[in-house]
Amino acid sequence: MNVAFGMKAHSGWAALVVVGQRDRGFVVVDRRRVELVADDWARQPYHAAEDLKPEAARDVVERGVEAAYRIALQEMRAAVRREKERGHKVAACGVLVGSPIPDWSVEEVLAVHFRMHRAEGALFREALVRSARACEIRLVAIPEKELMKYAQRALGIPVSGLEERMTTFGKPVGPPWGKDQKDAALAALVAWHERST
Repeated sequence: MNVAFGMKAHSGWAALVVVGQRDRGFVVVDRRRVELVADDWARQPYHAAEDLKPEAARDVVERGVEAAYRIALQEMRAAVRREKERGHKVAACGVLVGSPIPDWSVEEVLAVHFRMHRAEGALFREALVRSARACEIRLVAIPEKELMKYAQRALGIPVSGLEERMTTFGKPVGPPWGKDQKDAALAALVAWHERST
């Protein structure tokens, strides 16, 4: 069966939900937490560099960014491999993204604490986007703040119905099935419907 990934990033990890279509509709094929860092400091590389001298700070941030991209790619490849082993083909990947951030230098990010949070949030979303592209999966980037609007348009279900449907959608797989999994599942369903557009 063809399947679609849905991914919602956090600092250092992401919720992954895989959906596919069977005779009676869509099903959750898999859901898991995907770790995107190997070292705890790398969850917040800008915070880890906050009190360092400029050259050392740049080095820490660059290592954190490189590690996030490398590990996200490894995890995306592993997810694709799992689906191939099940006999499935990954047709699309929906990644929830945030608002674009300015092209700040490391020094500019470290100068304002709020920027550190924005840069770290963008880092893991971008790592997922890049890994989907590197694996040549049809990427559908969905602004997280507009997820319900995208889902309503793709699925033809009013927002009130979407929330109820996502709650029951995850019952067969059991917990955890919280907001992260519901949002990732909606992203996967949007990606499924937009994969051929």
